[in-house]
Amino acid sequence: MEISQTEENYLKIIFKISERDGEPVSTNAISAEINTTAASVTDMVKRLSEKSLIHYERYKGVTLSTEGEKAAKRLIRKHRLWEVFLVTELNFSWDEVHDIAEQLEHIKSAELVERLDKYLGFPKFDPHGDPIPDAAGNFTFRRQYPLSELSVGESGIVVGVQDHSATFLQFLDRMNLGLGAEIQLLERFDYDESIKILNRSDQEQILSKKVCQNLFIQKK
Repeated sequence: MEISQTEENYLKIIFKISERDGEPVSTNAISAEINTTAASVTDMVKRLSEKSLIHYERYKGVTLSTEGEKAAKRLIRKHRLWEVFLVTELNFSWDEVHDIAEQLEHIKSAELVERLDKYLGFPKFDPHGDPIPDAAGNFTFRRQYPLSELSVGESGIVVGVQDHSATFLQFLDRMNLGLGAEIQLLERFDYDESIKILNRSDQEQILSKKVCQNLFIQKK
């Protein structure tokens, strides 16, 4: 069955929202995610349903069918593998690769994807810390927490981000808080829920609540 690029993008979006919220996805949530009209989303939902790629019940939302989920995972796999390639082999920075990978993810060759995976050494995570599904669609998960859940005195290592925007990633670079950065939480401020941390260079930094919510760490 042929799936268009637009249909693939919708499947990926539905998968990501469902994974984040843990429930059927509303058409309003899809519309907000891709900044399009509710009417356009409704039309696409009908097309995907006719192709048996989703299940849709009015007022109950959208869930992926088995085939729809497989298609979404294939797209996510390609996207994240290409991001690894762009960073490790072509020296792109982590804030530059998303839009390029959005184009490369639609290449259809399954053989190319498997060779790419092997060439890269079968990576488990992409440059933003997101898990890469293997050829069977299985993800590797790890115990990670938003920085906001770290307790005073605890230490951790940055392993991922919730916000993938270029501005946020560039901010983290300026603060030397990329993947692998080691931090210790020194103090919390009740007024605005910001925190003070100690970084690997023994420098103290103040981070806002928003940063803390969008930065994932593994506790040491």
